[in-house]
Amino acid sequence: MERMNILDPLVFVIFVAAVITVGLVKSRKGKTSEDYFLAGRGLRWWLIGFSLIAANISSEQFVGMSGNAASHVGMAIASYEWMAAVTLVVVAFAFLPYFLRAGIYTIPEFLEYRYNPSARLIMAVMMLLIYMLLLGAVTYSGALTVNTMAEEMQMPFIPSLAQASLVIGLIAMVYVAAGGLKACAWADLIQGSALIIGGAIVMIFAFKMLGGATEAHYIEDVSTGAVGLKSFTPDQGALERFVSLNKVRLNMFLPKDDAVLPWTALLLGLWIPNFYYWGLNQYITQRTLGSASLAQGQKGIVFSAFMKLLIPFVIVIPGIIAFNLFAPSLKLKAVDDNAPVFAKYKMANPDTAFVRVAESPSPEAASAAAQDAIIVGIYPDAAALKANKPRSAFVLPITRQAYDTLEMKPYTVFKSDDKSWQEVFPALGAELSEYNEATVKAAKEANAKVNTEKFIGYKYDSALAQLLANVLPRRVGLVGFVLAALLGAIVSSLAAMLNAASTIFTMDIFKKWIRPDAPQKTFVLLGRICVVVFSVIAVLLAPALGNPKFSHSIFTIIQESQGYLSPGILSVFVFGLLVRKAPGICGAVGLITNVIVYGGLKYVSTFTGLMEHHLMSTLIGNFLNRMAISFVVCLAVMTVITIVRPLAQPVEFKQQTTIDLQGSKGARTAGIVVVVLTVVLYVLFSPIGLAR
Repeated sequence: MERMNILDPLVFVIFVAAVITVGLVKSRKGKTSEDYFLAGRGLRWWLIGFSLIAANISSEQFVGMSGNAASHVGMAIASYEWMAAVTLVVVAFAFLPYFLRAGIYTIPEFLEYRYNPSARLIMAVMMLLIYMLLLGAVTYSGALTVNTMAEEMQMPFIPSLAQASLVIGLIAMVYVAAGGLKACAWADLIQGSALIIGGAIVMIFAFKMLGGATEAHYIEDVSTGAVGLKSFTPDQGALERFVSLNKVRLNMFLPKDDAVLPWTALLLGLWIPNFYYWGLNQYITQRTLGSASLAQGQKGIVFSAFMKLLIPFVIVIPGIIAFNLFAPSLKLKAVDDNAPVFAKYKMANPDTAFVRVAESPSPEAASAAAQDAIIVGIYPDAAALKANKPRSAFVLPITRQAYDTLEMKPYTVFKSDDKSWQEVFPALGAELSEYNEATVKAAKEANAKVNTEKFIGYKYDSALAQLLANVLPRRVGLVGFVLAALLGAIVSSLAAMLNAASTIFTMDIFKKWIRPDAPQKTFVLLGRICVVVFSVIAVLLAPALGNPKFSHSIFTIIQESQGYLSPGILSVFVFGLLVRKAPGICGAVGLITNVIVYGGLKYVSTFTGLMEHHLMSTLIGNFLNRMAISFVVCLAVMTVITIVRPLAQPVEFKQQTTIDLQGSKGARTAGIVVVVLTVVLYVLFSPIGLAR
């Protein structure tokens, strides 16, 4: 593989410089808090649309979504985008009119407008706590992506996690601190456009490579993860090859027992975080709160909804092709991740025939090239790839020191969420099943918790790196442009969170409770100081999330942590809008009830290992189910309170803004078209559509 051409870093640097320059130039005149935090309430629809997309899409989508697409999940992962399109249309016409009428700066502020100051304070504090974790996670995932891409692209300089985190944090901090929301919106215009164009470029060249391949891998059955290899004749086109290889992975509806995205999750579970994220999440909705008018806001939201329909075609489909073209490489990339799990399996099952520890390192194992490796496992395919010759045993890259310091918890079972794992390790299945069954039985007898370690067959999250490293042509600057678009997506998301966190702290806490009579310049100055402080927190926290004990679960932790927030907030807002006689106390009680209920369900769910056949473990084992239960309980509690202590008169949402609140009929029509297109896409990528 060739190294990066000189044009690539040049294009990369020019892109970053353009983003910062445009952001700063377009926001020079802002002096009031409204100018800084809400772009003077003057954002037009096209800025809003691109800014929503850029704030949303980050390395999690680029890397994680393409990675899920490379696995058995395939096109089904597009539900996160296509459901968002429908959600955005609802938000434009059901939520936005109320928010703009209230003239609010933040989403927590609306709770004071509808309920009371206590509800506003509780939500503001909860959102700030979640944002601290999100700031670190977005910076970490971005830094990890930059580090991985640098290695894959054989760059002369490969930044560490700390160095990459610092660069990402500085870029976002500079233009957000200087220009606030307006700087974010103009920078997002460039970065959002580059995001879609860059994804389209990758997709085009991925199809081109598939069209020239003589053979490709494919997943035969999404239920078993069985992998096959198919040869092609020269007359077969790229699209024909793609469909023939991936027909089973183009189905949007996975089996109801699928661990990643069962079709049942589309009925309720995904809607709760979707409506919270797109309608009530400050770092997303801040763009719509800065709309020049209700019509401009509605047009911008519907425009972004249409773009959400396009995202799967530039991210998901290339991920599917990545498995077709690079399945052996994805398998090889899994070796390092499997090494410590194999080591722990050896500790838990000393009699295993598939993993052994050398009595003393051989000269080969002790060499620097072998990283003083001592764990030997049966890994023939990866060994053949790495050594470029057939071998029956593979030396897993884990040092004697690392092996000696590994901690092994009692009653540990070994599983895999990767359905193709059995295809990679066919001989290990029977031994592993017998060991796990005995371990679960022993844990029940001891009334102890069962711990889980997971093998993987393929490192699907390296799909994007494989595409960038192998499908894009060199010497024309395309690699630099796509990498810049990826970095731009990361920076846009971080910038949006920095802007939102600084707005919440300044307006919901400082102005409301500490210095309500402070001059405008104080609020703007504090907003800038908050951006700097939060940037420092993100840069310092990000490398810590790279700790092996933490990084493998960080995104799961974030997803589950949102459950303490989103069901309660959504229930409080929906109830407050629909039930006008709900008393002010409902806001605070609803938010607190969700924390108690969701936290309690999560605590109980930790004991599901003792309740393998208990209905409760099925109901609350998945965090989306816990969200749904918490949402319903919050609504029930607020309903009881309203029945007992209803307001004498229904709440009236009075107008507290001077902007035009006339809605857009054109946006309404376009919104209906987006919903219809979404339904059509689901039909096309369903068993009915694929059967034709």
